[in-house]
Amino acid sequence: MLIVKKFGGTSVANKERIFHVAKRCIKDYREGHDVIVVLSAMGKYTDELVDMARDVNPRPPKREMDMLFTIGEQMSVALMAMAMNALGVSAISLNAFQVAMHTTSSYGNARIKRIDSDRIRHELDQRKIVLITGFQGINKYDDYTTLGRGGSDTTAVALAAALHADECQIYTDVDGIYTADPRVVKKARKLSEITYDEMLDLATLGAGVLHNRSVEMAKKYGVQLVVRSSLTEEEGTIVKEDAKMERMLVSGVAADKNTARISVVGLIDKPGTAFALFDILAKANINVDMILQSVGRNQTKDISFTVSNDSAADALNVIEKNKKRLNPEHVECERNVAKVSVVGAGMMSNPGVAAKMFECLFNSNI
Repeated sequence: MLIVKKFGGTSVANKERIFHVAKRCIKDYREGHDVIVVLSAMGKYTDELVDMARDVNPRPPKREMDMLFTIGEQMSVALMAMAMNALGVSAISLNAFQVAMHTTSSYGNARIKRIDSDRIRHELDQRKIVLITGFQGINKYDDYTTLGRGGSDTTAVALAAALHADECQIYTDVDGIYTADPRVVKKARKLSEITYDEMLDLATLGAGVLHNRSVEMAKKYGVQLVVRSSLTEEEGTIVKEDAKMERMLVSGVAADKNTARISVVGLIDKPGTAFALFDILAKANINVDMILQSVGRNQTKDISFTVSNDSAADALNVIEKNKKRLNPEHVECERNVAKVSVVGAGMMSNPGVAAKMFECLFNSNI
């Protein structure tokens, strides 16, 4: 059985946690399984790299930032390989260049195109645990790229798909997928199984356990995901095509605080105006979430949309550069907007869900 395991930065934040993860991986290895481990940078190391870069240059080139970021994951996999070797198990660390993780050239938000798996298979055949850097790839110029938010999850799923792994295990600080964030909602219930579609909705709408890109890839290639805690031995949540979970109207509630709302006010109300706005945003590689269009006065209209807080400045800049083309009256931006979403496969075929949701808000004086 081939297992891909992914551990985040908190799981490898110090020596004790590194050895805890090493022993957990070695347990599966000694049971006869082939094991690939994908790691993120240790703790808050990526944030430290950002601070160092901005201390030198407040607006560093994206290519150089990607070159810098790769240090973090390479440190994690090298230290983990050392720990496993100290525990008597043969392990090898490999970076994106060594495993030929080919991506697009969009620095800071690259997409995986293909993986040449020969080197990985060779090391597995030698009965080694293979440790691979998450979050990074190489483009056609042999430059390092990074995959953006959730990049290590995406790396793990891509490897599982390329190598036809039996399972891709994602280890986090919670022991599975809950109906709501258990750190916020004390009565949230853990799900034993959930479908790709429901998980994709939750991930897209702000549930931080899995990133939507990794779920999309898992669904496309039929990779079974298991979300588990890195700190306990609790059974996790299986994410697959057809979950056998009880068919609830609502399977989860997601909250996202990392959202900014941008309103482009007073656009001329004519065909092509919305296309012009979202065309320039797409060309700037800015991902838009929710869109609301309202008709104003004097043959004008307003368009509001949401982006991540991190993308707000870029969105405002690209709109400013294209003001002559768009010709709005003005542009407004409200950061740190909270978005709460209700998700469930049974909602479409059962009336009254929205009414119940608004009743709950009313009863809570919201």
